[in-house]
Amino acid sequence: MSDSISIFTKIINREIPATIQYEDEDFIAINDISPKAPVHVLIIPKKQYETLEQVDLEDEAFHAQLLTTVRKVAKKLNISENYKVFLNVGKKVQQVHHIHVHLTGGWDQAASIEKIEEEAATLINE
Repeated sequence: MSDSISIFTKIINREIPATIQYEDEDFIAINDISPKAPVHVLIIPKKQYETLEQVDLEDEAFHAQLLTTVRKVAKKLNISENYKVFLNVGKKVQQVHHIHVHLTGGWDQAASIEKIEEEAATLINE
């Protein structure tokens, strides 16, 4: 766990405003402030881990709950038929050092796979 409080912990504590799309006792999902798709939310555990590698491999409940929450949020946002999930791991690639999963979707059904892949590449390269 981190000694410093992340911006996401401040959002969870309601010290900083955010548009909340989903919340339960362990996770919160907020709109990304720089969306790369029509729907772009961040799914954040309320317990602050700097990176996925800080979570014990044996903590299968956490790992399963993270993916289950992604699916719940996708369903709530009506994108469960087509979405992408992205997770940066490590201090060199994470902009915020608090685990967060990017959930993107909501593309027009007529959008080409090339356009979707282009948006995903932009997300990956940030």
